[in-house]
Amino acid sequence: MTRFLLPFLALFCSSSLYGFQAQTTVSIIPEPVSVVKGEGQFELSSQTSITLSEDSEELNFLGEYIADMVYSATWYDHEVSVSNTEPNSGIYLQLTSNTDFGNEEGYKLEVDTSLVTISASTTAGLFYGIQTLRQLFPAAIEHEKPSLAPNDQEWKIPAVEITDYPRFEYRGMHLDVARHFFPVEFVKKYIDLLAMHKMNRFHWHLTEDQGWRIEIKKYPRLTEISAWRDSTLIGNYGSGNYDNVRHGGFYTQEEIKEVVAYAAERQVTVIPEIEMPGHSSAVLAAYPEFGCFDKEYIVQSTWGVFEDIFCPKEETFDFLEDVLTEVMELFPSTYIHIGGDEAPKKQWEESEIAQEVIEREGLKDEHELQSYFIRRIETFLNENGRQIIGWDEILEGGLAPQATVMSWRGEDGGIEAAKMGHDVIMTPNGSNYFDHYQADPENEPIAIGGFTTLKDVYHYEPVPEELTEEEAKYILGSQGNVWTEYMHSGDKVEYMAYPRVSALAEVVWSPAENRDWLNFWARLQTHFQRLDILGVNYADHYKSDKP
Repeated sequence: MTRFLLPFLALFCSSSLYGFQAQTTVSIIPEPVSVVKGEGQFELSSQTSITLSEDSEELNFLGEYIADMVYSATWYDHEVSVSNTEPNSGIYLQLTSNTDFGNEEGYKLEVDTSLVTISASTTAGLFYGIQTLRQLFPAAIEHEKPSLAPNDQEWKIPAVEITDYPRFEYRGMHLDVARHFFPVEFVKKYIDLLAMHKMNRFHWHLTEDQGWRIEIKKYPRLTEISAWRDSTLIGNYGSGNYDNVRHGGFYTQEEIKEVVAYAAERQVTVIPEIEMPGHSSAVLAAYPEFGCFDKEYIVQSTWGVFEDIFCPKEETFDFLEDVLTEVMELFPSTYIHIGGDEAPKKQWEESEIAQEVIEREGLKDEHELQSYFIRRIETFLNENGRQIIGWDEILEGGLAPQATVMSWRGEDGGIEAAKMGHDVIMTPNGSNYFDHYQADPENEPIAIGGFTTLKDVYHYEPVPEELTEEEAKYILGSQGNVWTEYMHSGDKVEYMAYPRVSALAEVVWSPAENRDWLNFWARLQTHFQRLDILGVNYADHYKSDKP
């Protein structure tokens, strides 16, 4: 490889913002750990070969992934070959037993004038190296069809040596498909964008008071009744206005398998969320026998927190175990999210059945009854080789032994759980809720409230100062949440999520000491070009020549 000479500051492209010259500088989000500039450039051509170090299904997918990417530049279908020796030219993916990559998701990317080598100890590392290579090329590489790229586009990238690995093991984004349903193709696009940003967890919020979105074959009324509501609130909460339009939908088990496989190829683990014991109105509308009272339940058409709650009787646990059995067959994720948030206790307080359970189990109150409920579910999932994640309310009444806490009501729940020796994912609503307004509400589309700017996200630090070095090890990472009460379309989801996802991606991947707002803003200008070509309806408040 070319001898590398100078440490290289990652800045935006030195050509004009939308010019078609070669990309001679580095503009990568999230910013790599180390970038060192070499001499000269590598030029992509129709003769560029793609070589894999070994023949495997995962590596073959990565080879074809690169071939699809460079097709937009060369108009050629590049053959993918296998060789255990490094070629003299082209693009080479090397899976190696060498573990000197920072961690198991790390990689090294070396570019000289004739050869691009991406090496890693795992296919995840190779995939992330490919995402970095993708961003070394001009943004026009994002065109799906080569006829859309400018005729005078130069397909050159600078000679560099990049060493890179993530700071956190959990780098997540959430999508609520229960308040509003989104089709499979949009979910795949959402996953593609996460993968481009080296995010590795997709938290799929599948059930709510307003809709149930997953086919459970043993309980068909969940998709016949629970998946549909008669109308939806218009305007902000409390307006009293409704559209009187039936809304709903669900994913078949085959569609879910398709999404999970699609995500896995892109190194994204899909974590399903099945809400319990609260947020259960939609379920009880179809199966009222799992509630505590003989009453009419409905799939809710407005937002907020409702008193409906699963009754802690054996029939309910049988039902939930049946549901979770089918969920586990669809999702290989170790984690299953069971919600646990916003569960009013009024119906339990008034229920003879709930009070009998409290007395039988020697519980103090309804908060301990919720802990008992969560522990029952955790035991079942643990017996099947899975772990639970819950929102930080699962701390109330006593935390289940192996539970991971998702801290959303600020950081206090996460701090408490980490001090208890439990794993934590930080997702505080002040900085990580992307349903909040991101600019002056007077000039923005309707949102649920709040105010979280791109800068707020970028400056978020997932490890609280209150934790010791040992306690900080329990912070697995961070996640951004997209709740969709006021997001009726994929375009609105993208507007609310991007570029805030780009900022969070850098928070969870790049070294904290390297974080630099002005540097990020500069790289974001090039990143916007990619999002434009990919058809992402991002918010453009920071698309300008001044930060």
